[in-house]
Amino acid sequence: MTNLVEKQPITKRYQRFALFGYIGLLILMPLWMFVFEPRENHSIGFIFAVYIVPLLFPMKGIIQDKPYTYAWANFIVMLYFIHGFTLLWIAPEERLFVLAELVFATSMFIGCTYYARYRGQELGLKIRKLKEDLADEKAAHEFKDNS
Repeated sequence: MTNLVEKQPITKRYQRFALFGYIGLLILMPLWMFVFEPRENHSIGFIFAVYIVPLLFPMKGIIQDKPYTYAWANFIVMLYFIHGFTLLWIAPEERLFVLAELVFATSMFIGCTYYARYRGQELGLKIRKLKEDLADEKAAHEFKDNS
C-alpha cells in the first residue's frame, strides 16, 4: 500500500531531510569514535553498542519507507542530542564533530517528525486521540450496564 500512494513534494523534502541526518549520523559516529578521536578509555564494544547500534534499529523500517519507523526513530535521535550537547560543554576540542552531530541529529529529528506526519496523512494513517478512546470505553461500559 505504501508504494501505491504518490508522495507530495513536501513529503519528499522532509524524507530527504530525515535521510540526510540519518545517513550523516551513520557515517559520522563510527568515523569520529574510531578514526578521528578514538576513545582510549572505552572498549570498542562499548562504543559500538552506545553510539552505533542505536542507529541500526530503525534501518529496516527506513529502508522499507514506513512512516511509523520515522516517528519512533526520534526517540533514538534524542541520544545524539544529549551526547552532542553534553560534549559541547565538556569537550571544546571536539567542537567540530559535535556541531556536525547536532546538525545531523536536528535534520533527522525535523525530517522524521514531518515525514511521518505528512506520509501518514497521505496513506490515511491516523493515531486515535485519547478523547476518542475514552468515549468508546465509556460507551462500552454504559452499554454493558444497561444490558
